[in-house]
Amino acid sequence: MQPRATSQTEPTRAILVGVDFGKHDFQESLSELALLTTTAGSVPVHTLTGKRSRPDPALFIGSGKAEELRQAADALDADVVVFNHALSPAQQRNLERFLGRHVIDRTGLILDIFGQRAQSHVGKVQVELAQVQYQASRLVRAWSHLERQKGGIGMRGGPGERQLELDRRMLDDRAKRLKSDLARLQRQHHTQRRARARNDTLSISLVGYTNAGKSTLFNALTKARAYAADQLFATLDTTSRRLFLDGFGNVVLSDTVGFIRDLPTQLVAAFRATLDETVHADLLLHVVDASSPVRHEQIEQVNRVLAEIDASDIPQIVVMNKIDAAPELLELGPRVERDEDGVPTKVFVSARDGLGLDGLREAIVAMAQWLSSRPEAPAPYDPRLEGLQPAQDGEPWDVDDEPDTRQQGAN
Repeated sequence: MQPRATSQTEPTRAILVGVDFGKHDFQESLSELALLTTTAGSVPVHTLTGKRSRPDPALFIGSGKAEELRQAADALDADVVVFNHALSPAQQRNLERFLGRHVIDRTGLILDIFGQRAQSHVGKVQVELAQVQYQASRLVRAWSHLERQKGGIGMRGGPGERQLELDRRMLDDRAKRLKSDLARLQRQHHTQRRARARNDTLSISLVGYTNAGKSTLFNALTKARAYAADQLFATLDTTSRRLFLDGFGNVVLSDTVGFIRDLPTQLVAAFRATLDETVHADLLLHVVDASSPVRHEQIEQVNRVLAEIDASDIPQIVVMNKIDAAPELLELGPRVERDEDGVPTKVFVSARDGLGLDGLREAIVAMAQWLSSRPEAPAPYDPRLEGLQPAQDGEPWDVDDEPDTRQQGAN
């Protein structure tokens, strides 16, 4: 996102709209929308809220609120209106006509962010497929009065903007080609997973709500340099590295895309190739932001997506991260909780400060040994089978189809 320094780099001004339908996490959801909007490259200048029992079929918020929204947008010279909900094509079209400016819903907003963040070839294909499928259901044409030099959600050139000008047949043809490309990439990933299985290497995936600190934990464990930043969806492309565990051997640890509430169904479907690393993992490390006031809701959201991708039966360890930002947890210190059978279930750590990482490694070993004792479970990797020395932590495992060339940030 470029600063608002000149007319050529001026970001879009966004008004946020949220309707309270009685959900208990309404305010937290609005805060998340503001962060999503900023992440997408726009500046929130106003938030309009209201209460309804159900959406208005035509304008979602009703004619009275729509008029209030139009007056605010005119007064604040807003470029775009961002809804914290999924709008039907008709509702989006009606709102744009009524307001005289661009309208984007939560699904379109997340798609826009994913379009900016995807780095690998498979990630870009998945994002473009999701965008094409979303646009094909709407075919909303860009407003001619919007300034092309502005940067921000829904205002960029490239594939997304061009596709808005294509007819449904061209979009459908493009979707077919993208699905074919994605199927080919999935076959490549399947071949790589089979090679890993032949080596009997335990596969571990980091999952969790976006910005829970997965990439920071990944870097701390593997000494890798995967991109990590204090922002939503800092990681979109799966990165895998070897990790040597004392008392067990080598495992493969994968950092995957973060989940979020109301994750668009288009993204869940399109990101199957990336999420396959989660589906085919032997163990999940479910990373949770322990300092978040809505961590329990975020855990539920992640488990809901895991169920949607058929990964809910995979054993998992809950990693309560960021205890340094939760005084009541920091006072208790890093620790490991176990079930009645002595199997680790929850570990409290601070990936940023390195607190509890030894305990986490020991918990992973204990879980790995428990898994290896079950029938048909992967055995620990033995480098002597191939005359190799134990891999160094952070050594890449050939999963990504493109190298990670991004710079390391801070989480």
